[in-house]
Amino acid sequence: MQNRPSKLSAWILAARPRTLPAAAAPVLVGTGLALRAGQFDAINAAAAFFIAILLQIGANLANDLFDHERGTDTPDRLGPARATSQGWISPGEMRLGIGLVFGLAALLGLVLYLDKGWPVLAIGLAAILAALAYTGGPFPYGYHALGDVFVFVFFGLAAVAGTYFVQAGEVTLVVWLASIPMGLLIVNILVVNNLRDIPTDTAAKKRTLAVLLGQRAMEIEYLLCLFGAYLVPLLMVVSGLLSTWVLLTWLTLPQGWFLYRLLQKAQGTALNVALAYTAQLSLVYAALFAAGSLFK
Repeated sequence: MQNRPSKLSAWILAARPRTLPAAAAPVLVGTGLALRAGQFDAINAAAAFFIAILLQIGANLANDLFDHERGTDTPDRLGPARATSQGWISPGEMRLGIGLVFGLAALLGLVLYLDKGWPVLAIGLAAILAALAYTGGPFPYGYHALGDVFVFVFFGLAAVAGTYFVQAGEVTLVVWLASIPMGLLIVNILVVNNLRDIPTDTAAKKRTLAVLLGQRAMEIEYLLCLFGAYLVPLLMVVSGLLSTWVLLTWLTLPQGWFLYRLLQKAQGTALNVALAYTAQLSLVYAALFAAGSLFK
């Protein structure tokens, strides 16, 4: 067991701030496209941003609690220490924290619901349920090789389209297409995480794709997700949906290739570096996509 941090530090560690770029990145893309369309709404964009951050923190807290209860977090864990399993935060306190975070997200969501109606309510409820069901409930889909699919849907399609919808009141083809690269890049964060955790997940009978298919398959998945993320903007330019400025995203290609090569070589805790930089890649890519989309 690691040295006990202060209670505040324990909560910050449990929130896993290094994962928050994955929540912010899709909001950047959706907001950039809203600006492009002349539909920018500062209040709704800010609400969407904070909701995304709160949902990610809530999901991290829920994973901390539920993985502990399922016995997945053992002393052999290679990732960052989990607050519940370390005894820094009690299960009761963690449940209270989860309820508070998701409650705040729901309150902000109410603002958007009053403005844009039932689609916001449907997306919000689905997102909260998905965050809880990743490692909790009777069928934790993260334990049944479905995490990659749900991450793509909620961090790609739902997050980008949802952010645009709460500002524009509709979703266009450009928005749906723009959500694909974001989903793929954020799936790669999960790929690295699950690759790192193969030994402990196998012991805990947590059947991620990495456990089922092995390291080489995860390396291929990572590469294919990168390929898709850089191909989609090119297709959007060729089809005339966006200007060539959106190819600013290609400035991150060297980092993507570097991370793929790192993934092939890194083992154990060294994969924590690849995970952090993969999250960073998604945020930088999103910022460049949003900036490039503003030029017509």
